[in-house]
Parts: sequence; structure tokens; C-alpha cells
Amino acid sequence: MRDYEKLKALLAEMGGVVIGYSGGVDSTLVAKAATDALGERAVSVLVESCLVPASELEEAVTTAEELGLNLVRIKADPLAADRVAQNDPNRCYHCKNAVFLMIREVADQRGLSYVLDGANVDDESDYRPGAKAVEELGVRSPLKELGFDKEQIRAISRDIGLPTWNKPSYACLASRVPYGTRLTEETLKQIESAESVLRALGLRQFRVRHHGDTARIEVMPLDMEKVITAAVREHIVRELRALGYRYVSLDLAGYRTGSLNEALSFGAKDSPEA
Repeated sequence: MRDYEKLKALLAEMGGVVIGYSGGVDSTLVAKAATDALGERAVSVLVESCLVPASELEEAVTTAEELGLNLVRIKADPLAADRVAQNDPNRCYHCKNAVFLMIREVADQRGLSYVLDGANVDDESDYRPGAKAVEELGVRSPLKELGFDKEQIRAISRDIGLPTWNKPSYACLASRVPYGTRLTEETLKQIESAESVLRALGLRQFRVRHHGDTARIEVMPLDMEKVITAAVREHIVRELRALGYRYVSLDLAGYRTGSLNEALSFGAKDSPEA
């Protein structure tokens, strides 16, 4: 519990905060600690958009209610910004900038000094242009400031009884689409529906990467045997074809965070992927 007390102490020093809250492991811990430390002077802002599945939003609201968070819900249309919709390698920068400007407005309206996110030290290991945007806007990352990594964050969350302590890692739906492929609400809905098929099968950590008429499925290596059994395989193919995918493939490398960023590292000639 020492780590949790350190987090609360840091937040208490801030006097008043607004947290960019998603209902994920990291932001939930920050939101809970801020609420414990500051009470009503801690506001959790949930931004609702087409980049986040309805199921994730519903779960975030339920968690906020269970934890007694002071929740504010705002709606955003990130695809209205062409620099987001065109989906170049800096997409996340433009999206984060727009979202946290909205969150900053909430802080200003309520006279709260700081805007926070849930970034941690492990986030520095992947390509995350959005981190530059939040840094430019003066957003603070208390988990990163304290040097907490994902393992510590899950351990703290488990120790204080947060329901999110073992929640699978998640990223916005745009991260399923290769850079250079324009984002549309139709595409994002297609991905959301495809991933709901896998979730209904009891899979926890997975992605459906969208390559035009091909769905490339990533699952944890231990889940591959389940996915390729005849009945499950046929079910997945049937359901995803009904959603508009012509080809359904299983990535034998398995699930990994930011797999579509690999093209950036390799300097591929094809459109780089996020």
C-alpha cells in the first residue's frame, strides 16, 4: 500500500485535478487515487467517440459509479478533424491534442489546476506520438512521475480492490487500421463488431487488424489452439464474412501491443501501419 499512499500524496499536493478517464487499468487507478485524495476536487472525464466501442464506454461508466468517481461525460467527433481521419503516422498526436483540449476546458470551467492522464513508464517503449501532444498541453502523468510500470499498477489496483486490476490492455479502434488507410465510422464499426465476435467466445486479449477486405486476427499464443478448432474457426469465419470481410486470417506471431507500428520500425515501402 506504500505505493498507493505515494500516489495519493502526489495528487493531494495538486489541489484540484481533472483526469482523462477511459475505464482502463491506468486511468482508473489515477481517478480512484485522486478521488480518495481530493474528493469533489477530482473530476474524471470520459470522452465518448466512434473510436471507442460502446461496450468499453458502458463498462467505464459502471466502474465509475461503483468507485464513486465524479464523472463527466463529453462527446467528441475526432473524424471531423481531417488530420485524424486521414490516419497518417501522427494521427494520435492530433487526436490527443483535440481530446485533451476539451478536457482542459472542463478543468478551466471548474477552476481545477491540473489535467492528468494515465501514462506509465512502460508506454515509452512503443511509438506514441500522442505523448507529445499531452506534454505540449501541460498534462501531467502521475504514474510516470512516480516511475510506476504496468506490473506495479496492476498490483496496486489489485491490493486496493479495483475491478480493473486484471483488465486486458486496450487501445482505440483506430489502432487496428494501417496508417494511410482513411478512417471512417463504417470501418470502425466493422472492427468493433468483429472484435465483439471474439469477445463472445471468451477471449480476453486480442485484436482484429483491418486490412481492407482482410481481417487479421491476433490472439494470445495460448488461445490459438482454441481459435483453430473446427467449430470455433468456422464460426469466426462465418461471422466476420457476414460483417463484410472476404478473408479472415490468424497472425501466427500472436497478439502484441502496437503490432501495426512494426512497419515503421522496418521502414517498409508499403503504407506504415499503426
